[in-house]
Amino acid sequence: MLPGCGDSGPMHWQSRWEAENPSFRRVAQDDWTHPVCKDWRARLEDAVAQIGPETVLVAHSLGCLLVAHWVASTHQRIKAALLVAVPDPAAPEFPSAAIGFARPPMQPLPFRSLIVASSDDPYADLGYARDCATAWGSELVAIGAAGHINALSGLGRWSKGFELLRHLCK
Repeated sequence: MLPGCGDSGPMHWQSRWEAENPSFRRVAQDDWTHPVCKDWRARLEDAVAQIGPETVLVAHSLGCLLVAHWVASTHQRIKAALLVAVPDPAAPEFPSAAIGFARPPMQPLPFRSLIVASSDDPYADLGYARDCATAWGSELVAIGAAGHINALSGLGRWSKGFELLRHLCK
């Protein structure tokens, strides 16, 4: 689990999935409110080294940009990534406290990936999600108006998202 800025609280679907699935593991960061990409990348690198090539990343928001930056600097391999609510670093709402996440590499990801986007996400429009999907070689699933696809979106456990994850892992 790769939460975004501020971590994912107990009502967020990532936290719910983690609570229901003992094999799921959150990559903990030292500073959730002032993220520094190189520090977050180091934590992800360590986690993947421990878990190995069967790793499936479940990223939300800034965690998605983390994956793109990590891929450009690692030699490790993973199985797949579910990338939910990719934020646009050029958007006015992008958190100014996030350092080093701008200009994510726009190269194909060397594993299967799926981007899930909302039509009314305040952090990125569908066009940005489409551009990322094209550049990263990801499948894009637009789920309609669901805000930032977080706890405030009222998705609860987000069963449809979990089904997308299961499909991705087949």
